[in-house]
Amino acid sequence: MKKYIILSTVVIAFLSCKGDDTFEPNREMYFPPLSGNNWETVSPSNLGWNINNMPNLLNFLDDKNTKGFIILKDGRIVVEEYFNGHGKNANWIWYSASKSLTSVAVGIAQDEGFLNINDKTSNYLGDNWSSLTTEKQDLITIKHHLTMTTGLVNNQANFLEWICTTSDCMQYVADAGSVWAYHQGAFIQTQHILTQSTGINFKPFIKTRILDKIGMQGSWSSLSYLNLFSSTTRGMARFGLLALNKGKWNGATVLSETYYNDMVNTTQNLNKSYGYLWWLNGKESFITTNSQEFTNSIIPNAPNDMFAALGAKDQKIYVIPSKNMVIIRMGEDAGGDSLGMSGFDNELWNRINLVIN
Repeated sequence: MKKYIILSTVVIAFLSCKGDDTFEPNREMYFPPLSGNNWETVSPSNLGWNINNMPNLLNFLDDKNTKGFIILKDGRIVVEEYFNGHGKNANWIWYSASKSLTSVAVGIAQDEGFLNINDKTSNYLGDNWSSLTTEKQDLITIKHHLTMTTGLVNNQANFLEWICTTSDCMQYVADAGSVWAYHQGAFIQTQHILTQSTGINFKPFIKTRILDKIGMQGSWSSLSYLNLFSSTTRGMARFGLLALNKGKWNGATVLSETYYNDMVNTTQNLNKSYGYLWWLNGKESFITTNSQEFTNSIIPNAPNDMFAALGAKDQKIYVIPSKNMVIIRMGEDAGGDSLGMSGFDNELWNRINLVIN
């Protein structure tokens, strides 16, 4: 296991990039080209960061099974490191962080007139997509899928039942909008809705509407009912940069600001730390993926305005508007909750703060 003794290791990862170390307190936002490997950088020291604390951060990441880690400031790479045999061109699975990618795609489909998130799910999946009575099924809208408030059964003890999307797996627990429960099967239905509403499989829809627009490469794989998205660490950073810039990429609108604003703000009063398939920091309470409720923000050490895409085995896309920053962590399980919420986040942010503040 390598240990970071001097800061020069941080700079090594930048040598193949186009450098730009002129310090400007309020830089214009930068977007990397849609093709090629060029990506402007800025050194931590020129941002006034505490570089003496950088080895502590990198050692922690290394010890916690990290594969890729990137910090962007104003779109420029400040830190880019790879660990445990991973590299800049290697793909890794996003797990549930891809829910946030799907949410953006749903917003684009609405922008293009293919659907309305207030429509009934049955408008797109038919009358027999669940085992509910017509009366109860008609209460469920696309918005309920985006906010984890469908009211469907949430049996995490049986993984295949939890991710299942057949009608007999879509069982009633409560009226839609009355409970919050992290339900994989109900989420997967949003991808089916995308396919049915647009007439295009959701995977090429996401490619043409999002990936191609931001110069991002990626691929999908399947595990039973699950569709798992993978990309490089830089690819994940591109998506985070799109989110930081309110759905715009270098002046071009990818996602409407109206949907974006709803997506990254509290969408219901049941779990105030959840938007449309994005986690929100700085709220007074949150409900975890396994339905535990806590009376504090999801990551107390992180900025209150941060929102995040979180995936199993500690895949992280942290978006911090107040700092014009995006932070990416990819890798194996860091030792926390396997569903994406863990004490690792708070420990990591403690070390990040010692560098950036």
